[in-house]
Amino acid sequence: MSGSVRGRGRPQRDQRIVVRGLRKRFIDISRQEEVIALDGIDLDIGDDEFLTILGPSGCGKTTLLNIIASFEKATGGEVLLDGETVRKPGPDRGVVFQEYALFPWLTVQQNIEFGLRERRIPRAERREYVQRQIASVGLSGFEQRYPHELSGGMRQRVALARVLVNNPKILLMDEPFAALDAQTRSMMQQELLGVWSAERRTAIFITHNIEEAILLGDRVVVMTARPGRIKTIVDTKFDKNHVNIFKAKEFVEKVDEIWNLVRIEAIKAQERAAP
Repeated sequence: MSGSVRGRGRPQRDQRIVVRGLRKRFIDISRQEEVIALDGIDLDIGDDEFLTILGPSGCGKTTLLNIIASFEKATGGEVLLDGETVRKPGPDRGVVFQEYALFPWLTVQQNIEFGLRERRIPRAERREYVQRQIASVGLSGFEQRYPHELSGGMRQRVALARVLVNNPKILLMDEPFAALDAQTRSMMQQELLGVWSAERRTAIFITHNIEEAILLGDRVVVMTARPGRIKTIVDTKFDKNHVNIFKAKEFVEKVDEIWNLVRIEAIKAQERAAP
């Protein structure tokens, strides 16, 4: 195995998120059968770590993220944040979805400040926070535009800024760039890395794109076909400042290594889905 699955025993002091024995089962109503989505997930995520998660469709990646966010309840096991059991959603975990989920009747500025208004942050203070965040994601000058007036990449920047302005400890991202074209996706990857490097917070990023997972992540979690387990964790924390990183020897070797791991699980998933 390329990486070891940390997570057993007592949490270390620098671990922000600790997942222990996580299980999720549900009933597929259409088939009237029990489905095991997650089966015994053990995972430790360090303070300020950028963790990416790969795996075949249906392996439970989004379910795992939703349980950490407390949008779904686990069947068994637990999730700890800074040593405390996670029981409900909270501003300490900011979620960015594939769909932008912006309010179409609000401007860029109004969308970003929405959470601050709900928390009754004074107007002058929240405007200062919003302007700073707008600048950090490259949206200066677009404050009064509406979502339909923006490109897909700009809408995703608004969605990211709306989360970041609330200063969450954790960023949870579920394939946020999947719907973007290749050029915009590359720009957003660099934008996200810039914001994360400047603000250094723990991030979990789900993707189907192996190169994206390696570029963004300090470690890449590879999940098995359903029932979802952790197959292995690959360390991808190496110098990524190469002028053409995608052709760098170490990067290419990681792509090949992880591709082979994911390919095996994708084949298993197809075989199990066959009638």
